Amino acid sequence: MTDERDDALAQARQEIDAIDRQLQALIAERAAWAQKVGRIKQAEGRADFYRPGREAEILREVAAGRHTPLTAATMRRLMREIMAACRALEQPLAVAYLGPEGTYTEAAVYDHFGRSIAARPQPSIEQIFREVAAGNADFGVAPIENSSQGIVSSTLDQMVDSRLSICGEIQLGIHHQLMSATTSLDAIREIQAHGQALGQCRNWLDVHLPDVPRKSVASNGVAARAAAEDESVAAIAGHFAASSYGLNVLANNIENDPDNTTRFLVLGKQQVARTGCDTTTIMVAIKNHPGALYRLLAPAAEAGVDLARIESRPSHRGAWDYNFFIDLHGHIDDEPIQQTLALIEANAILLKVLGAYPRPIDGPDG
Repeated sequence: MTDERDDALAQARQEIDAIDRQLQALIAERAAWAQKVGRIKQAEGRADFYRPGREAEILREVAAGRHTPLTAATMRRLMREIMAACRALEQPLAVAYLGPEGTYTEAAVYDHFGRSIAARPQPSIEQIFREVAAGNADFGVAPIENSSQGIVSSTLDQMVDSRLSICGEIQLGIHHQLMSATTSLDAIREIQAHGQALGQCRNWLDVHLPDVPRKSVASNGVAARAAAEDESVAAIAGHFAASSYGLNVLANNIENDPDNTTRFLVLGKQQVARTGCDTTTIMVAIKNHPGALYRLLAPAAEAGVDLARIESRPSHRGAWDYNFFIDLHGHIDDEPIQQTLALIEANAILLKVLGAYPRPIDGPDG
């Protein structure tokens, strides 16, 4: 019986080895074709080595397939890495994000683009926009909204005057860990994190460390770096930050909401082709008088367009004057969206299309 089991195991391993060789050959063949595509684009003077719409369509097909025993999310991650490695043969991408290393924005970058990129940490959201606008980075990734703490206002404010377009959206499941260079909660004299992270973990902190001062810093990566330098400081960040800075995780998943999710925007200079499952984001300014907001939003309902989200921010043009940021389901090339925008513009002081881009495929990745 033992010999039979050994023979079956050896046969199974031989089959796996044969499949591995086939996979390697196919991936190498795909890479060779990617290089050919890159040479064609270079000869034509084109710079669109990364096409968000094209990659979204491929990943959507992968997610829709049947992959038992692997999940669709697992297959999507594998395919994303293959595409990223092949894309890098055409032209390596530089992506700016809110640093330093160890932030959730860095995790969102790799979730969207794969690992075969040059990820460039920036000290602020404003600097992300500057790097992309100046051509020092091909794309930028910035947080825009958390499911429990709401909008990231600085990202919206940067969009007002920026010439960058939204090229994509990332949804990332956020699970916070308390970490420190020490191994004891009793040694903690200060807790550092981004302000949103502190708010997302308030319940746990109020119960377990109610008397320890909390300090809001520019990012969770900054907090992790501070914790690595001072044993009396604890940081709130993700597991990857603990690994990056050699910290001990003192408590896992301390967020208030187990479904805690953050949305990130991918920012660039290109316009994204229609995929059939898209979002168009606009900024609108209107005169402040009775019925103005109703007349602004009514055209979407009349055209059968799903108004997915609306946010307001002070315009800085005068007291109690606002810009409205609106997400519409559909692409700017879709006729219902064009009709809606034409009617909105007729009632607006200002209408600016911030981008039309693929919607996330199947919700947040953890």
